[in-house]
Amino acid sequence: MERTLIIIKPDGVERNLIGPIITRFEQRGLKIVGMKMLQVSDQLARQHYAVHEGKSFFEPLIEYITSAPVVVMALEGPQAVQAARNTIGATKPVEATAGSIRGDFGMMVGRNLVHGSDSPENGAAEIALWFDESELVSYERVVDRWILE
Repeated sequence: MERTLIIIKPDGVERNLIGPIITRFEQRGLKIVGMKMLQVSDQLARQHYAVHEGKSFFEPLIEYITSAPVVVMALEGPQAVQAARNTIGATKPVEATAGSIRGDFGMMVGRNLVHGSDSPENGAAEIALWFDESELVSYERVVDRWILE
C-alpha cells in the first residue's frame, strides 16, 4: 500500500472546510492512518518547501503556511498519491475540474486549500517529516473489501 501526505492549508482551515475536505478523501476510499492539527513552525515550513528555496514565491509561501493552523494527514491506499492528487485537482483552482477539492472550493493558486505529495517517494519523505512513526496507525477496515479488489 502506498502512502501520501495531505495538508489542509490555512485557507482550508480558516474557511471551515476541514470536514468537507476530509470527506472527499474518505469517500474516495483512502484510509487515514495519521492526522493532527498544528501551527506550522518556520523551521518545518522551510524544510517542507526546501525545493522552492530561492524562488520568488518562497518567502510568501512560508508566511502563508505559518499564518494559521493546518491539518496534516497520512493517507494510505493503492496508488494513494495519484488518487489523492486527482481528488485535490489541478494546482491552479480555475483549471481544476468540477468535483475536485480545488475545482469546487478554490479560486487562486496562492490559496489552493490543500497540499498533496507528488510521488510515492516524496509521500514517504513528507510523512516522515510531519509525523513520528508512533503517530501512524496501521489497521484493517471492514469496508476495504467493498473498495479494494
